[in-house]
Amino acid sequence: MNDRATKILLVDDETGILDSLQILFRGEGYQVAVARGGKEALRSLESEKPDLVLSDIRMPGVSGLEVLAKAKAVDPEMAVVLMTAQASLQTAVRAVNEGAYHYLQKPFANDELLAICRRAVEARRLKVENRELKQEIRRRSKEWGERPVGKSQVFQEVLQLAQTVAPTDSTVLITGESGTGKEVLARYIHKLSGRSGGPFFTINCGALPESLLESELFGHVEGAFTGAVKNKEGLLVAAAGGTFFLDEIAEMSPQTQVKLLRALQEREVTPVGSTEAVPVDVRLLAATNQELEEEIRKGHFRSDLYYRLNVISLHLPPLRERCEDIPLLVSHFLARTAEEGSDPLVVSEDAMEALMSHAWPGNVRELENALERAAILAGGDGEIDRAHLPERIFTPPAPRVVDDRPPENPSMEVIERAYIQWVLQVEGGNKTRAAEVLGIDPSTLYRKLQKYGLQET
Repeated sequence: MNDRATKILLVDDETGILDSLQILFRGEGYQVAVARGGKEALRSLESEKPDLVLSDIRMPGVSGLEVLAKAKAVDPEMAVVLMTAQASLQTAVRAVNEGAYHYLQKPFANDELLAICRRAVEARRLKVENRELKQEIRRRSKEWGERPVGKSQVFQEVLQLAQTVAPTDSTVLITGESGTGKEVLARYIHKLSGRSGGPFFTINCGALPESLLESELFGHVEGAFTGAVKNKEGLLVAAAGGTFFLDEIAEMSPQTQVKLLRALQEREVTPVGSTEAVPVDVRLLAATNQELEEEIRKGHFRSDLYYRLNVISLHLPPLRERCEDIPLLVSHFLARTAEEGSDPLVVSEDAMEALMSHAWPGNVRELENALERAAILAGGDGEIDRAHLPERIFTPPAPRVVDDRPPENPSMEVIERAYIQWVLQVEGGNKTRAAEVLGIDPSTLYRKLQKYGLQET
């Protein structure tokens, strides 16, 4: 906002002063409105909505302090400069406390008055820009609820490829460590696709036992098994016209893999207990934190299903490989958690340094959880400091958590076992928190603990 675009409301009960001020401010390029006395000023504030108010304090009927209160009610960022011929410390303190930009004693030099008004207009401009910035952050935060957040080159390359394949009906395999945001990326692809008007269904293949997973995916008929008291439509059928996201695809049993492969090839499914196939019209997205080629080599995953799923492959990098995205993610999460009408918390320089230095084994999900905790602890402080962050952020990982002499080329199972054990150590044995950091369900964690003999960890 420059001076020539600034509207000023001049308020005084003395006509001679108003005439002089009009000449002065019009000469400086201001748009000038005048109010002869406080009562007229109250009406003018609503109709004129000025950027700046220059008002006398002592006026009959309605004082300048009442004009100030009305101005702040109309627009909290409106700049108000008060002037009086009978200055008092008490009135000056009250005026400033109630939001006046400046308190000026008559008589004053024109240059002094103009300089104060210019500074008041600049202060208003900064406040308005700050308000608009906060609104923009909230607006973008809502958008980012369905859009991955990041500006690093490695992340933008993934996002651009996702934008390219989204309009197609191709199957997409999303890989990456736990907590990197694979489901967020899947929802983003759905939003940009021609199926965005249809449903988006998701299921975690590692969270359900085999029999229940098959029933959820393909449906079942009445009497197919104990508890099947009526026909149930499978999610692949229910997602007709939309997108189905299979998370943790590597946890799927070989038997279910065969049925899924047939569904992809034939575009139909056979409910459990039925002999009649039901057509499906759905786009499939799948995700895993496992190396599927290694799982194929070990005989745990079908190669034909892998090639069917891996038409387009998107790999989400871990957070430690895109550290420049951390400040943006911090702003996003804090804006999203801020209550409506309140300012998001800010992060101190020390706390941000700690966030940037941490390795984030749990990736974006771990960062989000850490900020949620910090926001709760910070409360009304308005700022997140190091003391509000989880202790694990400052605790370096143990140098070794497996055997004293690990294999020279460890398998994925050895690496996964070590990683799970490390997370459990960092979380003090709390399995619920460890599951959150790992990005898996507690039931999946318990199965892995049993598999690796870590039940007592």
